[in-house]
Amino acid sequence: MARYTGPKTKIARKFGEPIFGDDKSFEKKNYPPGQHGNNRRRGKKSEYAIQLAEKQKAKYTYGILERQFSNLFKKATAAPGITGEVLLQLCESRLDNVVYRMGIAPTRSAARQLVSHRHITVNGKKVNIPSYQLKAGDVVGVREKSKSLEAINNSLENASHVYEWITWDNATKQGTYVSVPQRIQIPENINEQFIVELYSK
Repeated sequence: MARYTGPKTKIARKFGEPIFGDDKSFEKKNYPPGQHGNNRRRGKKSEYAIQLAEKQKAKYTYGILERQFSNLFKKATAAPGITGEVLLQLCESRLDNVVYRMGIAPTRSAARQLVSHRHITVNGKKVNIPSYQLKAGDVVGVREKSKSLEAINNSLENASHVYEWITWDNATKQGTYVSVPQRIQIPENINEQFIVELYSK
């Protein structure tokens, strides 16, 4: 599957926040990229530029390409509820995102790799589709043969975040996607209303 493989710190600096997770390089240079760095004069951004930047930030944060993101937006528009919130909920319900949230992988790209390489199960069955949409009550676990993987164990040891919509049992290395998160429970700094406005043009 095609995905962004370019310099991540540069993208994080563009948005002014470490959207790919902890980043030592970003901490050293937390100003926009470019030859003149902080000294470059930046004019006022247009409404379109702000909306586009918000969409790009969401895409990079969740590791979703344009066509996939556009399809998610169509799905969110057709679903009941506030379109922007539903869009973020669909992003959060992706298997790769939940694997990351559970602490099985340190980043979403690492989570995507674990899923693609068949290390993850959903309700006891191997699933290798990172964009697989989970439903409330689905049980996500590490495949029996993969439970001794050093990368997974290291990530779980260092995992510190706790989310109300997810449970995790370290002994069995499996957790439950309890419910679709409410907007207030999603920690990402994304203004979903700008994305809705952009697509509505």
